[in-house]
Amino acid sequence: MSKAKNAHTAPTPALKVRGLVPKGKLLAIGGKESKEKEQPDEQDRNINFISEQILKRFVAELKGNNPMIAIIPTASNLPDVSAKDYTTIFNKLGVNNIKIVDIRNRVDAKKPEYMEAIKEAAGIMFTGGDQLKLTAIYGGTDILNAMKERYAFSDIIIAGTSAGAAAMSTPMIYEGESEGGSIKGDVRITTGMEFLKNVAIDTHFLTRGRIVRMTQAIATNPECIGIGLEEDTAILVTEGGFVEVVGSGLVTVVDGTGITDTNIYAIQTGEPFTVKGLRVHLLGDKDKYFIPSYARLQMR
Repeated sequence: MSKAKNAHTAPTPALKVRGLVPKGKLLAIGGKESKEKEQPDEQDRNINFISEQILKRFVAELKGNNPMIAIIPTASNLPDVSAKDYTTIFNKLGVNNIKIVDIRNRVDAKKPEYMEAIKEAAGIMFTGGDQLKLTAIYGGTDILNAMKERYAFSDIIIAGTSAGAAAMSTPMIYEGESEGGSIKGDVRITTGMEFLKNVAIDTHFLTRGRIVRMTQAIATNPECIGIGLEEDTAILVTEGGFVEVVGSGLVTVVDGTGITDTNIYAIQTGEPFTVKGLRVHLLGDKDKYFIPSYARLQMR
């Protein structure tokens, strides 16, 4: 593995011609374990899992006078408490214009007041929880399309932590063996919310030993880039493909574009897979990286 510093390549004009370069920004956050005495259900609402460095950066990127943050606690098992916790910390950071987009099912996703909040927001924050909730509830909805349009054409910043970060990408890993993933079929993948295409984001990456499951996801589609976010660590994505690391931990980049051989297509489900020619980069705070596939938003 290599410690890549400023692994940054300028995009060619052709790449910009072939796809839309979003005006908005994404902030994908790796999350952090709950404290030892907390119950598992409290993990996704533990506001201490993000350092102030990351949330201060989110607030600093907000545009306009008295900018509004839309908090989306859909993924959480405790959405009311999660929304309250984020409201408290954003107030502490000087933002008092907060709206809660309390969508809990696909019927809620059609409510006009939530659409209005998305259209007005300077920033959107997806909390942690279960990323499959996000894709199952928001997939194909007008409100998700509105978020994508805001990301494409305005200066909005869209953030997500843990499940909220994992759901930003396509493909999206939603289940697997936390300390495994070496067996074909261990890793389950679906379509994410597609703010980043040809990118797979995984969170709690080093703490939960998720590099092998990410490798399986990339081996099945080497065009994709895997981005593993450690706890208390985030990536800020601008222009759809420029990445800056923010936080105290490491970001692991799994690049399969140079794979020379893999048996993933030849073996049976339940057998271990192999792969050769994989490249891995480790990035720290303020490091830069350019996503080789230039993950442009594809408007439908």
